Parts: sequence; structure tokens; C-alpha cells
Amino acid sequence: MAKAAPRPWTPTQERIGSVAIKVMSGVNVWLFRLSRGRLGARFRGGAPVCLVTVTGRRTGQPHTVPLLYLQHGEEIVFVASKGGMSHHPLWYHNMIANPRVEVEIGTTRRAMTVRQATDDEKARLWPDLVAMYPDYDDYQARTTRSIPVLICRPA
Repeated sequence: MAKAAPRPWTPTQERIGSVAIKVMSGVNVWLFRLSRGRLGARFRGGAPVCLVTVTGRRTGQPHTVPLLYLQHGEEIVFVASKGGMSHHPLWYHNMIANPRVEVEIGTTRRAMTVRQATDDEKARLWPDLVAMYPDYDDYQARTTRSIPVLICRPA
């Protein structure tokens, strides 16, 4: 029997989900830093997690978020999925406005520069991203927005 297509989130589900993501992200950052990357470095199914510090586009203040990532040679790849919600995550907007970020994997921190993948790059990277975290396909099916893929290179 074929799997039913995921349904879009309702506005109420998105409000609750956004709060849950914010709380869980804060706990994840705290655990990751407290344990020097031993806790909070893997997500459901084993997908790797890093910490990314972005500069707020309005405040100019640093904000650290835990993100699933795909190591692609020297590059680090992120997906701005927000669980397939109807809007991009705040960190995505901050990265686009201020592409200089700091990426923390374990105890290693690297200055990097972010750019959005082209449609062709996204198409080439998507199978590897879904292999790492299969829910990405459901997230894309859940929303009408094209979920951005971001590529970080050493600064």
C-alpha cells in the first residue's frame, strides 16, 4: 500500500511547532556545548548535528542554532526545512542577510561563508541529503515552498 502524501501543517500546528523547535534547539545547544559535542551531535536516525552561529539581520547579535548537516568535501550543506512548515526558518533569513557564520562540529569551530545552492546544485545534493535524513522528502511534499539548500565554504 502506498504511503499517503503528507498534509500541510495548520497555522496552529505551525505556531506550536515553532515554539517546540525553539525550546528543543536551546536545549540542544546547551547540551552540545556542555558535553563538548558528545551530546546533541546526532539527531533521530543518526543524522549529524552541528552548531551554527549566525548574525541577526535586525539585531546584529549572534544566535546559535543546531542544524543537521551533510559534509560534502570541504563544504557543509544545510536544509532550511523547518519541518516542512510554510515559511523559512529565521536562521535562513539571517544567513542570507549575513553569510559569514561559525560552524561548530564537536570541539572544532570554523569560520565559513554561506550561499544558497542553485536549483541544479540542490537537485544533485538532494538524494544525499535524503539518504542522510529521509524526512526531508516528506517535508518538501508537505509545503508549497521550495525548501532552500545552503552551502557553506571555509571563509
